[in-house]
Order: sequence, then C-alpha cells, then structure tokens
Amino acid sequence: MPDLLIELFSEEIPARMQARAREDLRRLVTDGLVAAGLTYAHAKAFSTPRRLALAIEGLAASSPTLREERKGPRSDAPEAAIEGFLRSTGLTRDQLELRDAGKGQVFFATITKPGRQAADIVAEVLEATVRDFPWPKSMRWGAGSLRWVRPLHSILCILTTEAGAEVVPLEIDGIRAGNTTRGHRFMAPDAFTVSSFEDYAGKLKRAKVILDHEEREAHIHADATNAAFAAGLRLVEDKALLAEVAGLVECPVVLTGAIGEEFLGLPPEVLQTSMREHQKFFSLRNPGTGRIEGFVTVANRETADHGATIVAGNLKVLSARLSDAKFFWENDLRTVKTVGLEGMAEGLKNVTFHNKLGSQADRVKRIEALAREIAPMVGARPDLAAEAARIVKADLQSAMVGEFPELQGIMGRYYAEAAGHDDGVPEACEMHYKPLGPSDEVPKHPVSVAVALADKIDTLTGFWAIDEKPTGSKDPYALRRAALGVIRLVLENGVRAGLLEWFDKSLKKTGATRPNNSDADDYSGLDLDMNLLAFFHDRLKVHLRDEGIRHDVIDACLAMPANDDLTLLVKRAEALAAFLKTDDGENLLQGFKRANNILTQAEEKDGVEYSFGADAKFAEAPEETALFEALDRAEAAISPAIEAEDFAAAMGAMAALRAPIDAFFEAVQVNTENEIVRRNRLNLLSRIRSICLSVADLTRVEG
Repeated sequence: MPDLLIELFSEEIPARMQARAREDLRRLVTDGLVAAGLTYAHAKAFSTPRRLALAIEGLAASSPTLREERKGPRSDAPEAAIEGFLRSTGLTRDQLELRDAGKGQVFFATITKPGRQAADIVAEVLEATVRDFPWPKSMRWGAGSLRWVRPLHSILCILTTEAGAEVVPLEIDGIRAGNTTRGHRFMAPDAFTVSSFEDYAGKLKRAKVILDHEEREAHIHADATNAAFAAGLRLVEDKALLAEVAGLVECPVVLTGAIGEEFLGLPPEVLQTSMREHQKFFSLRNPGTGRIEGFVTVANRETADHGATIVAGNLKVLSARLSDAKFFWENDLRTVKTVGLEGMAEGLKNVTFHNKLGSQADRVKRIEALAREIAPMVGARPDLAAEAARIVKADLQSAMVGEFPELQGIMGRYYAEAAGHDDGVPEACEMHYKPLGPSDEVPKHPVSVAVALADKIDTLTGFWAIDEKPTGSKDPYALRRAALGVIRLVLENGVRAGLLEWFDKSLKKTGATRPNNSDADDYSGLDLDMNLLAFFHDRLKVHLRDEGIRHDVIDACLAMPANDDLTLLVKRAEALAAFLKTDDGENLLQGFKRANNILTQAEEKDGVEYSFGADAKFAEAPEETALFEALDRAEAAISPAIEAEDFAAAMGAMAALRAPIDAFFEAVQVNTENEIVRRNRLNLLSRIRSICLSVADLTRVEG
C-alpha cells in the first residue's frame, strides 16, 4: 500500500491561519479519498510559514471494482421506457437480463464500475481541494484564476511504494506537481528532490526547516526557558504567543535581551503587553522582584554574529515602544494625582454605552447604586462598594488603556492605588470584569464581588429591558458569559440572595417597570417573551451538567420554591444527585413513581383529590401499619432538615422510607373492593407523594 505526500509551497501563510489550514487540508483530502473508495491507515498535516503538508500512510493502491444491480421496466413496457432505462445504465439491450418477477418478466441491469488507480483519484481530489480551499482571506496573482492565501509556487505530490516514488500527474493553473521542494528561504534556498515523507522531513531539517509546528513550539519553549534560567530570570508563560511565533519561523533561533533601566518602573503587565502585541516578544521576569527585566525574541535564521545585530535592532524599536508606554503611564498618573479617578471618569459622560441605555457614566451610576444594595448581602461595606463602583470604569479614559484595551481593569487597579484608594477598592477595579469564562478566576474580596455582580446584572437587565437578548448562536453583548459570571460569583462565594430582588432593583434603574398585574411571588424579572430568570436557569443547567449533575435532577430542584436563590438551588441539586446514585435513592424513586401513578390514575378516575390524611386505624396488614409509622418518623425528620437547609439529612430521612414502601406494595392491594380501605390507602399514597415532593419534584426525575 503506497504512502502519499503532499506539499503546497507558497509565500508566507499568516500564523493565525495555519492551525485551521492544517485541519482543512487533512479533512478535505482524506474525505475526498474515502468518498472515491480509497482507504488509508493514518494521516497528519503539517505547516510552516511557507508550506502546508500532508502525509498519509497505508493508502489503498486503487479503489475497488463495484457491481450494482438495478431493476428496470417490465419486458412489455413501452419502448420509450426501456430506452430510457438503457440510457441511464449505459448498457445495450443484449446486456440486460430478463427475470421472472411474479407478475411478468422484468429487465435487470448489472453495472460494473471498475476500480481506479490511486494516482488518478489523488490528482482529482487534490485539485478540488486546492481550488476550493476555505481560506478566511485569499488572493489571485498573475493572469491565472487560482486563489490561494498567498501566491502558490509549487506542488509536491508523490506516492511512495517499495518500488520507489511516483509523481502524481497533476497540473493546476500552470503549476505542475513534482517531487521537489525548497528549504529555508535564506539559509538553504535551493531545490531538492524527495522520495518519501521520512526523506522529506529529514532533508527539510538539514535545510534548516522544522516541519512539525509542535516540534517548533517545543524547541522555542525549551531554548527560551534555558536562556531565561542562564540570565537568572524566569520565562513568563504565554501559550497563545508561543503558537503564533512558531507559525512565523521555520528555523527558530532564540535570542535574549535586557530592558532598559528607565523602563523597569513600568507595571509588569504594561511591559508584557507592549512587547507581546507590538513585537511578539516573550517576557522574562525576575523572580525576586517580580519585575519584567528581559525579553526573548525568536529570529528566523542563524547569523554570523549569533544574533547580536538582530537584538540591537529590536532594542531600538523596543525602546521607542516602551518610551510611548512610559509617556502614557506618567501622563495618566499626573491626571490621577490632579483630578483623581472620579475626575478621570468625567469623560465617560461622552462615551456611549448603548444608544438605548445611555452613556458609560449613566451605567456607572446604575452600578454604584446596585453595588451599594448588594454589598451587605456579600459581606461588603456599602460605602466602599459604591466608592469602587464610581471609579471601576475610569481607566477607560486613560491613555494607556486607549493604547492597550486589554489592560482595562489592570490599569484601574494601579491608578486606584496611586490615588490612595484601599480596603479592596483597587482590587475591585481589576476584578470586576471577572470571571470572563468558565475557567477564569472568580473575585473573592467582598467589595470586588459586590461590584462584579452589579456590573453584570446591570448589563443583563439593561439589554433585557431593550429586548436585545441572545438568539441562537448569536450573542453580540456576551450576555451568556455575563450570566455564567453571576452564577459562578454567587456559587463560589456562597452568596445567599434571590436573583429576582437584584433584577427588580437593577430593572428600576434602567427605567423599565414591573407590569401592574404581576404578583411579586411569581414575577420573574421582566415581562418579556424570554424572562431573565429562565435564562439564568438555562445557563445554570449547562454549568451543573459540566459538573456531572443530570438535567432532570436540576429540573426537579428548579420546580421547588426559592429557585432564584442559586446557592440553595445547587445545594438541593447536589444532595438529590448524590441520593439518586445510591441503591436506596434509586429504589425509593421507583416506589414514589409507583405510588404517584396509582394515585394519579385514581384521582382522574374518581374526579377527586386524595389528600385528606390517611388514618392508621383502617390499616389491615402489618406492612400497612409499619408504613404509617415510617411516614410519621420521616415527616418529623424531613421538615426540620429542610427548614435548616440540610438536604442531605432530608434525603437520608427519605431513604428510610424505601423498605416500608417496598413491603407495603408487596403485601397490600391499594384498589381493594372495600371502598373505605381503598380511600384510606390512596390517602396514604398521597402522604408518600407529599413527603417526597417536599424535598424535590421527583416527578421530573427520569427512571
């Protein structure tokens, strides 16, 4: 079975496009080969700045011969129908076979499709792949019609067997496939031939090209770590930058440099961001001082002076960039010391948050008022929460954040410290945006928690009020992320509060009001098609499902009172999930469902509700008496446990009902002929249902 090697050699492919391009090349080619009848054992794609490559092992030498049997018209059918059948099969009349089909003879055609050689199929599939490749952006060059991300120079396409390598016959817009490629643009630019993937990868390495992007990343990381250690510094990890830089070089050469003394007073995040964004430098931190004191740059070639000229040139550019950053920093500090952060925030009056929700300054006022009300619920001082809320957006007016928007919040903390704020206010400036995702850090300081909650709830209620809710996969204002942020803030800080109360307070500040005919107990935040509490419940289901709690268990708890208290809700769900994983829980659930089914059917048949209290004096069997006693004990234990929110204890008390319920159903016929006994037993089942439903709505649990 031959191995296939493909290389598409071009001008530089943008680093951000390479990962997707590798996957697209592998997918398009392998899918095309399989669709044409070729099987393969393994496929892997590679990329460097100037090439996409695909190596396929164990490719079938040809597609199989296929035989298809097709039923046609009856032998006495009109001639036109028979002629149409012949045209569709490509056969002649004498190649058809007549068979008895029960109601007369019918024509049958046997169509044989001979297999095709792998080379022919590869040529066809590769041409389609190249012409229809899904680049985010592509270009045409010269007089041809072919589009590629950058001008495509050559195509290498060979099939290798024990007998040697065969070039696949293929030509696309004047580019004829061959068995040659080139190495590094500067250090090994000459063409060379290859005969297999091993030969290709080995010769590329000798020609100063590391083909595998993962190997280039590992090479850069190892050399950078070692260089940092030799300088007494520590590499600041940055996986995204590492992947990007590996996509910029074919022969990575790690070089280090020191940051000028005049810039070492800049915040570490400023140095790191400036170097990463402007020059793709890695930062080196002094583990003793915490300062960023050096950098790593990755060149794409070896030089006679071991990179000294490259480092010197980069230092000139870096000094200019850091001089700008230093100017922004010092200018912002002067502003803060002159007018304070609240003075800096004055400019937010002229910054529109949303045309229906006012300016950023309007939003800050809403966040301040809401943070003051939330503060006591999270253990924060209201005045401190309000103070933090007034300045958390001030850094949006700073020159530094204007240059580096990703530093918003971080710079707010530095400016708040410089302005003399303390008691958790600077931390709130940095942390109020968080968490930004399911794995992001969650604020823990009470002031940060209060402001972060106020910020996100204002966003959610505001956009709900103007009917800008997420639809399908579209969520332009990141409202799903905001809701998940509220959920994580509440749960991970053990906050006990009802979301509806927060929604109401926030909603009033947006100018929206509760409908006149709504009831405080059943109103769920906004009188809109999709209410905000239901949206939170949907987000909570996703969050808890990721933690292993089934959707039906969550639904059973959502149906209980106070379902806007997320901490209480999750506490109940976790206890129920754990209970249902036990034998007692599973069997009790079956007993409950049996009791509920019998009771529901009887109530529908009789047109009455059996909920008037069973009397033990009508019990006839000892198992019936035992169930009465067990229900009394369970009720006495469950009620105080639920009152104390000890759901584990409530579930434990409920588990004690398993054996008595099982014994009752084994020994007793509920729908007996004695009507008094029957009604009493149905009322007894009602007690079972009532006690079980006091813990969670088990009717919603599957199984």
